[in-house]
Parts: sequence; structure tokens; C-alpha cells
Amino acid sequence: MSLNVESSESRTLPTLTPLRLLDNAGHAIRSEDAGGFALPEPEILRDIYRRMVVARRFDVQVTALTRQGRLATYPSAFGQEACEIGAVAALDATDWLFPTYRDSIALLTRGVAPAEILSQFRGDWHSGYDPRAHRIAPLATPLATQALHAVGLGHAARLRRDPIVALTFLGDGATSEGDAHEAFNFAAVWQAPTVFVVQNNQFAISVPLERQTRAATLADKAVGYGMPGYHVDGNDVAAMYAVTRHAVERARNGGGPTLVEGLTYRIEAHTTTDDPTRYRESRDVEHWKRRDPIERLEKYLVSDGLLGDEERSSIADEAEALAADTRRTMNVEADHDPLELFEHVYATRRVALGEQRAFLADERDRAAR
Repeated sequence: MSLNVESSESRTLPTLTPLRLLDNAGHAIRSEDAGGFALPEPEILRDIYRRMVVARRFDVQVTALTRQGRLATYPSAFGQEACEIGAVAALDATDWLFPTYRDSIALLTRGVAPAEILSQFRGDWHSGYDPRAHRIAPLATPLATQALHAVGLGHAARLRRDPIVALTFLGDGATSEGDAHEAFNFAAVWQAPTVFVVQNNQFAISVPLERQTRAATLADKAVGYGMPGYHVDGNDVAAMYAVTRHAVERARNGGGPTLVEGLTYRIEAHTTTDDPTRYRESRDVEHWKRRDPIERLEKYLVSDGLLGDEERSSIADEAEALAADTRRTMNVEADHDPLELFEHVYATRRVALGEQRAFLADERDRAAR
């Protein structure tokens, strides 16, 4: 069976200027000046705004809890809300998400409870939620490994004629990994219904983008694999939603994979154990704070009469209620059974593992006497 690649779209280089639908002041940009993409419907943008406000309050609360010692560490997505929420809002409920360790707010947006999201960050479980129930793979710490998993699921769905799409997040640093190359290549060759969303926050921990690649944009890499690439303003949630939705529908209809690069910035540290002052200037952080994705969308909605004070107050109350619930959840000590270490390791337990389990059980019982 031969696989046809769309020659026109897949061979077009992304624009050097990031595609946007709202400028920094929240003014709408004409469709003809935005690659033909149009602003999403008002009800979609209002719902996304609500999700972004709630997600940021959650993110700020979790960062505070980590500094209080309630979690081991936490990688904040403050400032990257448009990339994450704009992308997952473009998915259908039956589609799959393959996240990285920084994508907690994407999980929140997809309906995962705070306690389940944060379980692994305080060492309770490797994953605190049921991946099948939420159609979300476990948060991946190793770089780019989840991209291959997304391609595999997408390819399997295509073979079964199951009209689902797999979307995976990657950081800019992850695009330098061999797993990312393999995922891009296999997805394009197999025409897997996979969408790669690269959150280019411009630092792979302390390594700036210019020391990672000579590509003009990370989206340029898509062309070499034979798939479309889009260079998007990652702080413009309207553009992120519109482009990702296009990529999702293209994949669902048999068009194959797409790479969407969202140019954004990591406002907080890489994790709560990182010191970003050692490798970046505070003036750069302040510059990007003025490009805040939530403020940009809010300006547009307010100026167009789509968002009033009463609704903003209601959303703020919802965000505070979630933050309070998160505090309560994280202030309850987890009840661990150390013998759970030996569960879910092998389908058939090995003799050595059984001996280790028995040794620990005996030690635990003697300590309890």
C-alpha cells in the first residue's frame, strides 16, 4: 500500500514571523494576514479564558505548596497557558493526549482531579490517574519518549480505522532528542494521525534555543520529514487553538501528522529546584510578562463586549475554590503501603522479586510490633 503525502502543505516552510490572530494589545488580526485562519467562535474563546484563569491559579497554588514542602518538586507552566490549553481544547473527548512533566494544567483542563495530577510530584505513584479513563498517557519525565508512544497509538488507530487523534507535547529541548526524530519520521512515513505541539519556551533547562539548533524555527524541521509545520505565537491562545484544531481535523481525515510550534516563554524556573538567574536576564522575563496570554485574550473579550465584570468575578471565584481544594488535598498525608513497590512490575512475579517482597513485609511487621 502506498502512502500519499500532500506535497503543497507539507513542503511549505513556516513563516519566520509567528502566526497570530490576536496582537499583544488584544486586537483581532484579519484572516488574510493570519495564514487564512479565523478567530474561534466567541463561546470557545470565553470557555478557554475561563480554563486559563483557573489553570494559572492552580499552577501558582501548587508552586507555593511545593515551596512549603508539600511536594518534592513542580515544573510550572506559568506563561505557557495558551500553548497547553489552546491545544487540548482543540481535541475531541475521544482523542488521546501524551503530555510531558510540565503539562499539569493540560491534565486539569482535560478533567483530571488535582490530587491525581500531583500524586507523582509528591512520590505517591508514578501516575495518579487512570490513563484509559481520561485518555491521557502518564506524565513523561524522559524527553521525547512520549512522542513515540503517541505515534504508536495513532498508527494503531489508523490501522483499526478508529477516528481518533493522538496529540503530544514536546519542549524545544526535546526536539534535539533521537526519540523526537524517530517519532517525526515514523509518523510521516505511516501517516499516523498525530499532532506534535512543541512548546518553545526558549530554554532546555539552562540551554538557550540558539545553542540547540541552527533551524530558523523549530517548525521548519517538519518539512524535512514530509509533514506541515506551523510557527505560531504561543501566547496567542486563539491562534494556538485554530492551528491545532486544523491539524487535529487534518489528522482525523487521513491527512497525517502536523508539527505546531508555539513560541512562548517560561516565566518561572525550570522546576522549583532551579535557579534561572544563573542563565537568563530578568529584563527578558519582564519583557515576556508584558506578553501575558491571559491578559491578551481578556482585552479582546472585554473590548468586544464578550466578557463582563460579573463573569470575570465568577471565574475568579471558581479558581479560588479549586486552589482551596488543592490545598486541602495536599495537606492530607498519603497512606502508603510499601509493598505496593512490588505490584505492577511483572505480569508473572519473578522469584527474586517475591523474596524481596517477603523480606520487606517481615521488616514492616517487626517494626509495627
